[in-house]
Amino acid sequence: MTSLATSLPDAARSRLVRAALRLFAEKGYEAATTREISEAAGANISAIRYYFGDKAGLYRAAFTEPLGELPCHANRTLYASLPLAAALRLLLKDFLEPLKRGEEIRWVMKLHFREMIEPTGAWQEEIDAEIKPQHEALLGLLQRRLGLEQADADTHRLAFAILGMAVHFYVGQDVAVALLPELLDSSAAIDVLAERLAGYALSMIEGEARRRAGEPLHGAA
Repeated sequence: MTSLATSLPDAARSRLVRAALRLFAEKGYEAATTREISEAAGANISAIRYYFGDKAGLYRAAFTEPLGELPCHANRTLYASLPLAAALRLLLKDFLEPLKRGEEIRWVMKLHFREMIEPTGAWQEEIDAEIKPQHEALLGLLQRRLGLEQADADTHRLAFAILGMAVHFYVGQDVAVALLPELLDSSAAIDVLAERLAGYALSMIEGEARRRAGEPLHGAA
C-alpha cells in the first residue's frame, strides 16, 4: 500500500530523488552515502527514512521514478485496436517520450548502466515492470500482422530489432547529440524520430511477412 508520505507531492522528497539519481549514477549504490545525498538535496538525513524507509528504498525511487508513469502501459489496449502503422507510431512515440526530459534522462541511463555493472536487483524489477510489457505489446502487433497464434523465435527477434532502434537513442544519446544536435533538441524532433522509426519498423515487418511467405526480398540476388 502506498503511504501518505509517498503519495503526496513534496519538494523535499523530489529533491532527494533527483540528488540520489545523480549521486548513485556517479558513484554507485555502495559508494554514495545517504548523508551526501541529503546534503546535496538540502534535506535532513532523517527525511530519507521518512519518505523511503532506508537507502535501498531511496535507490529504488531514484531508479524508477524519474521516468514517471510510462504511457506504454496505459495504451497497450489501444495499440491492439489500431491499424498496424498507427499502432507502431503511437507505441514508438510512447517509448521515446522520456527523451523529452533532457538532462534527467541522461542520469537515468547512467544509473541503468551502473546497475548492470553493479547489480542490486533493481534491473530485474525494471525488466518485469517496464521492458517485458513493452516487448509483449509489440509482439501482439507482430502476431496479428503475421497471422501467428503464438510468437516464435523470429517474432521475438523482430520485436527486439524494432525496439532496439529506439533503445539506441537512449544508449547513444550523447553520440546522437554530438553528431546532429537537432535530432533530439526538442519535443517536436523526438516526435519526428518516432514517426520515422515507425516507418522503418513497418518496412521490417513487411519484409518478414514476405520472407515467411517465401517471396523474394527487395534487393536480394
